[in-house]
Amino acid sequence: MALIGTIRNNSWLLIVVIGLALAAFIIMDMTSAGNRGGAVTSLAMGKVEGKTVDWNEFQGVENMLYSGSSADVFARRSQLWNYFVEEAIVSKQADALGLQVSRDELIDLQFGANKSPVIVNRFRNPQTGAVDVNSLNQFRQQIQDGTILPEQKRFWAHQEKEIIKDRLQSKLNTMVGKALYTPTWMVEQTYGDQTQRIAFDFVKVPFTEVDDSEIKLTDADFSSYLAANKGTYMQDEETRRVDYVAFDVIPSAADSAGYREDLTKLIAGFESTDNDTVFVENNYGTVNPTWLATTDLPASIQDAVANTAVGKVYGPYLEGKTYQILKVMDRAALADSSTTRHILINATDAASFAAADAKIDSIKAAIESGSDFEELAKALSQDQGSAAKGGLYEKIPVNQFVPEYQDVMLNGQFGKLYKARTAYGVHLIEPISRSRATTDRVKIAIIGQSITPSEDTQNAVFEEANTFLAKNRTIADMQAAVAQSGTLTVESSGALKANDFAVGSLGSGSDAREIVKFAFDPSVDVGAVSAGVYSFADPVELYINKYVVAGLKNVQDAGMPSVASIKDEIEALVRNQKKGDALKAKINGSDLNGIAGQFDSEVENAKDVTFDASFVPGLGNEPKVIAAAFNMDVNSVSQPIVGNSGVYVVKLNQKPAVGTAMNIPQLRKNSSSTAATQVTARLMQAMKKNAEVEDLRSKFY
Repeated sequence: MALIGTIRNNSWLLIVVIGLALAAFIIMDMTSAGNRGGAVTSLAMGKVEGKTVDWNEFQGVENMLYSGSSADVFARRSQLWNYFVEEAIVSKQADALGLQVSRDELIDLQFGANKSPVIVNRFRNPQTGAVDVNSLNQFRQQIQDGTILPEQKRFWAHQEKEIIKDRLQSKLNTMVGKALYTPTWMVEQTYGDQTQRIAFDFVKVPFTEVDDSEIKLTDADFSSYLAANKGTYMQDEETRRVDYVAFDVIPSAADSAGYREDLTKLIAGFESTDNDTVFVENNYGTVNPTWLATTDLPASIQDAVANTAVGKVYGPYLEGKTYQILKVMDRAALADSSTTRHILINATDAASFAAADAKIDSIKAAIESGSDFEELAKALSQDQGSAAKGGLYEKIPVNQFVPEYQDVMLNGQFGKLYKARTAYGVHLIEPISRSRATTDRVKIAIIGQSITPSEDTQNAVFEEANTFLAKNRTIADMQAAVAQSGTLTVESSGALKANDFAVGSLGSGSDAREIVKFAFDPSVDVGAVSAGVYSFADPVELYINKYVVAGLKNVQDAGMPSVASIKDEIEALVRNQKKGDALKAKINGSDLNGIAGQFDSEVENAKDVTFDASFVPGLGNEPKVIAAAFNMDVNSVSQPIVGNSGVYVVKLNQKPAVGTAMNIPQLRKNSSSTAATQVTARLMQAMKKNAEVEDLRSKFY
């Protein structure tokens, strides 16, 4: 987030703020009513509890908070929309209850000891995890003396709205949490659910005992299942589904050969260059700064690298989906570990490096004149990891320290003092010892080329998808063509809502959003196929990696879905339900051993099972089975129970009486506290569900 980032790095503040101000000005100009009379058109993208969410305001806040952000644009808009919705709901509820945030309280939430989570998150120093007080105070001073820039002022005004919304919501949560009360009967019931532990034997007859071919499903079966599970499938808003065919763009043999040839042409220059770093950087490769043992390399090239002379290049070879060439820059038998001691003077810029350099020179002179290294390290070294030990680092393996330090560790003379400059500052290093054990190691540089489809290959697949589209203008045609192809497949999305930006296996993003917009186009009939081909880009390499032809499969109004619109989603569940009914009819008698023998199963046992157990070892997640067992008498056998993964017959072995709940007030307090912790997550969702929200975002994005 560009503006928020400037809070942590104020040297860029002026440039970014000016840029954002210009962007905001341009957008305002674009959305004005032709600048006639200076009037600005109010573009309502929604209404929450009677409060209009204006596109101009929404877009202005988005640009202010997220300009320069790499976050998914649709995800951040969804997050911002939620803020506008929640702010409107919270404001209405707070007004009705007389809740406010005073000016003094607001100042304390911004700059005092009781900082708002908004401030804590936005001004957190990523290195320390603490609030950057200096940056925060700088903003406070600019606000107080009137020197704050206009764009910063607009940002701060919006941030105050966020803080007020968060504080009022917190007050609402606290009020509701404090109002929760658990009656005595519920305390006693919860106590029993948590303390009564039963034991039972059971036989599981899995659904696989009935072959799918034996089950014939009718629309009545689906309707019956939906009627029994209304709470699960009831929809608050209209949804639509699409079927689609994806044409994957895969590199051709010619593409692969071309990349290999390109790398082969680099080998002569790679071997003859007198500056490996520059050559590698110019060809988008990497120089590995560490000393690698043969075993650190991929197994496929270990022997080849071991036999490649220093200065020579091995390859091209294939590593995953990349062709690579590798140059052996150096080779040596190095000690596996080294012991050194050092004194570090920290430095971060030219001035501090100069001062550190001079100080290390004076320390070096003092040691060479007889001063004790260990005592000076304890007194002066700014490396907290070793200062207390006199600067000592014992038996450090290769590649654990920065290259400049490691060079002294591996090659310096014992007892001699070396000065080294690293990213941390200036070091005075004394090599002490090295392990006798050594390992042959190499330093390498690698240039690679991802094997991606060429433009010709992408165009060829595009033409294939376009030809398919031209010949198949309905979903029925599309399915028939796929069945004949033998290589293509038809996939189905889940239930899509008007503002969704992800479609099935295609993932999220602007391409998927275009398919959702197609699905909700009022001019598109069910069964119709898109007018054009949709393209999806590889998120890393950015080439087009698939072309998609989509068709509108069905439309489902808010409320209970029709059988046709949800049949594919629930078919397996309905089939299992019907298999369960068939198995129930086949189960003979109430003897568990006999039932187990009938289905080549076995009698299992569940112990210490509580009523609220979500998972029982051996049984799994079977709430219907547990509920039935708790309603049985000891030594009785249940009727067959259709569960989640099969049909069960249960014999209850043990059901101790529930003890008297002691200390009801404390149990009530515990129960109410547990419920209160759920208020933060659930209260807002409940208020949203009951609020009047008109969401028109899909008309704008």
